[in-house]
Amino acid sequence: MNHEIELKLALPRRTLAALRRHPLVAAAEKCGNAVTLDNTYYDTPRLQLKARKVAVRTRRQGRQMLQTVKCAAVSSGGLSQRPEWETPWTGGFDFSAVDDPATARLLERHRDELVPVFTTRFRRETRRIVTHEGASILLMIDTGAVHVRTAEGIERETEICELELELERGRAQDLLDLACTLARDLPLMPADVSKAERGYRLFLDTPLAPVRAEASAIEPGQNVIAAFRGLALACVRQWQGNAAAALAHGDPHGIHPDFIHQLRVSQRRLRALLKLFAPALPERFAGEWNTTLRENANRFGAARDLDVFHTELLAPVRPEGLADGAAMAALLDAVQQARTAARNFAGDQLDMATQGRLLLDFTAALHRLQVSSLAEAADLRSFARLRLSRLRRRARRSAEAAANLEPSRLHALRIAFKQLRYGVEFFAPLFPERATARYLERVVQAQTALGFLQDVDIAHQRLSEWSRANPALAPAAAFVLGWHAPRYARLRRRVLAECAPLLRGRKPW
Repeated sequence: MNHEIELKLALPRRTLAALRRHPLVAAAEKCGNAVTLDNTYYDTPRLQLKARKVAVRTRRQGRQMLQTVKCAAVSSGGLSQRPEWETPWTGGFDFSAVDDPATARLLERHRDELVPVFTTRFRRETRRIVTHEGASILLMIDTGAVHVRTAEGIERETEICELELELERGRAQDLLDLACTLARDLPLMPADVSKAERGYRLFLDTPLAPVRAEASAIEPGQNVIAAFRGLALACVRQWQGNAAAALAHGDPHGIHPDFIHQLRVSQRRLRALLKLFAPALPERFAGEWNTTLRENANRFGAARDLDVFHTELLAPVRPEGLADGAAMAALLDAVQQARTAARNFAGDQLDMATQGRLLLDFTAALHRLQVSSLAEAADLRSFARLRLSRLRRRARRSAEAAANLEPSRLHALRIAFKQLRYGVEFFAPLFPERATARYLERVVQAQTALGFLQDVDIAHQRLSEWSRANPALAPAAAFVLGWHAPRYARLRRRVLAECAPLLRGRKPW
C-alpha cells in the first residue's frame, strides 16, 4: 500500500499558459511527453463503494492498463493523504494487493456486482520540481472532462482543469509552500473534491449545497495546539467549500446567498477560534490573521445584511390592505435594487485568486505552528474551562452594561453570546454531552433573540435613511416597523432576564 500525499488546485483554463510560463514551472524537469489518461470508475448499482468512501478505477495510459483502489481521506486546503493500491489490469478485478482488511472484505464481497459508473478523460503534463530544501514534487497539469451516461441515455459532462502537486520526497509542508509561491502570481483555488467525487456528483446530478460548520472533533488527550489546528482546519473546509461552490456558479452576480453567508460564518468561527486559543498562539499569528479574516468577511457584509432585512423583516409582513400600496411597492423595489447592487458587489469581490491565496497561506501557517513547552504541558480540558469561564464573565459584564437596553449595548451583548456559543461548540466533546447540549441550546436562543433586536435596530436606521432620501417610502417604512414592534418590545423587556441564568447559574464545564 502506498500513501499518496498530494495537494490539488483548481484554476481557470484561461490561465494555463501563464502557469506554464511561471518561472518555477518553466524551469522544472519535464517527465516525458504529455499523456492522455482514460479512466473508468466502477461501483455496485446501489453505489455501495461510494457509501464506504472507496473508489475503484481502471486507467488506460497508452498501451498500459492499471487498476487502482483508493480510500477517502480528510482533506483541508487541498492537501490530502490517502491509501492507494495500484496493480496491472488484466481484464478482471484483482484485489489481492489490498492489505487493509476492511477494504479488502468490502471489495471481495461486491466484486461480481461492479459496473462502470462514469469516466474521466484528461491530458496530463508532468514536471518535477526539486526545491532548495531537497524536496521532490511532481507537478501535474490535468485538462479534460468527467463524463456520465445514465441508463436513461442522459449525458452529462463537467470540465477538469487542475494542478496536482504530489510529494515524492519531503514533507507535506513543502507542497503547501510551493502552492503558496505559485498562488502569489496565479489564481489557484485549493480543491478538496477528487475526480471520483465529482464523477459521483455528476452521476447523481447532485446540486452544490452550502457547506455548514462541522461538529467539533477534539479529544481530551490532545495538546492545545493540535486541538486548535484540527478545529481551524474544519473551518478552512467550510470556507473553501463555500468559496469553491460560489465560484463554480459561473455568473458572479447570480451566486446563491447561502454560499456567501456560510463563507462569512467560517470567517467568524475562525476569528472566534483565534481569540479563544490566543494564550497558546504566537501573538503575531493570532493578531494578523484576525485582521485579515475580518477584512475578508467584510467584503460580503452588505449583501448578507440586506438578505436578512428582506427575509427576516420584510417578507413576513402582510399588509392585508392596511398599508399604503404604492409606498409598499416602492419600498419593495428599493430593497430589491439595493440587494441586487450588494450581491453584484459581493460577486465581484469573490475572486478566485484572493480566496485561493488566503486559504493556502492560512493552511500553510497552521501547519507551521509549533507547540511550545507551555502548550505541550497544558491540559486541554483545564484550558477549555478557563477560556469558557472568561467568555461567560465577559458576557455577564456586557449584560450588566446593557441594563439601560441601549441598542449598541445589546449589540455588544449579542456578540458576547456569539463568542460564548462558538466556544461551547468548539469545546463540547470535552464535557458532559447532555448538559452541554442543553446549555448550548439556551445560548443559541438568547443569541437569536438579541439578533432579532439588532436586525430591527439596523432596519430602523436603514428605513429612516431611505425615507429621508425618498419621503414616498415613509408610510411603508412605518408600517414595517410597526408590524414588528410588539415582538421587539416583548423581547426587549425580557431578554436580559432570560440571559441571566446562563451567565450566573450552573455551567456544564
